[in-house]
Amino acid sequence: MDVSLTLWVLTIVGLCALIAADFFIGRKPHDVSVKEAGIWTVVWIVLAALFGLGLLIFGGGRPAGEFFAGYITEKSLSVDNLFVFVLIMAKFAVPSKYQQRVLLVGVLIALVLRAIFIAAGAAIIASFSWVFYIFGAFLIWTAWKLIQEARADQEDEEYEENKLLKAAERRFGVADRYHGTKLWIQQNGKRVMTPMLVVMLAIGTTDVLFALDSIPAIFGLTQDPYIVFTANAFALMGLRQLYFLIGGLLRKLVHLSYGLSIILGFIGVKLVLHALHESGVHVPEISIPVSLGVICSVLIITTITSLRASRKQAQAEEVTGPAETPAKSDIDV
Repeated sequence: MDVSLTLWVLTIVGLCALIAADFFIGRKPHDVSVKEAGIWTVVWIVLAALFGLGLLIFGGGRPAGEFFAGYITEKSLSVDNLFVFVLIMAKFAVPSKYQQRVLLVGVLIALVLRAIFIAAGAAIIASFSWVFYIFGAFLIWTAWKLIQEARADQEDEEYEENKLLKAAERRFGVADRYHGTKLWIQQNGKRVMTPMLVVMLAIGTTDVLFALDSIPAIFGLTQDPYIVFTANAFALMGLRQLYFLIGGLLRKLVHLSYGLSIILGFIGVKLVLHALHESGVHVPEISIPVSLGVICSVLIITTITSLRASRKQAQAEEVTGPAETPAKSDIDV
């Protein structure tokens, strides 16, 4: 797509307005009900669908198809990220009424960092077409790693703070308790961070690790920076409500890692084929309609098989009793 600077500015302003409205609506700390989370999840999905429809009307079928394929892929990957968000919330013992504020700011930090990643990725792709080989190989390796982790069925470890977060805590210090929604307080004559700010940074910076596979994945579906950015933005902005909506459902998606591994592996192969085509090798390329069909089919099948497996497990536990050690997905939101 030939996207003008004016359209870029209008898009960013529009997204900022949506984020501001979301912040204004949820400015008062409160426990988010399933009904509230469900309504706003539908709102964000409808907004994404309307944006895709706008691309279809003004840009044609290909940009719209690329957007929807990218949006669905990013959304499905973000669901897996929610597992880690649950661990972070538990690690920092975030009060339930403050969790929606933590996620709002944390996701905003993640969106800014992803925009930087997308700009860097677009620049690299524009200069070096061989980077598709690296992206493709990385996604295939990530898919294999996901399968190995799923088959290992190991108990999840406690969330460990990254080096950047630890450095910030050493530099500024951290208060010993939450002070409402305040991010900084004066303690013993020194300005220190509150746990609220620490957990927001944890959510935002942890998403950078998730971007290492999600950004190459969406570049495997489209090389248009505008579509990559907007698909990521809409997928991330509805993540907060999705966290509260499917918190109880997370433990039932037992086959999610297998589904995501298939999607990442498929996109990895698509990237390698595209790289070979760019190098002059006559190989078939996978079209966007095929990509969209494969992604949706995998997610539908994964959801159905997960729910069936969870139901069978629940029936077995009624007879034999629950397992002694809870899995990651057994942690309540």
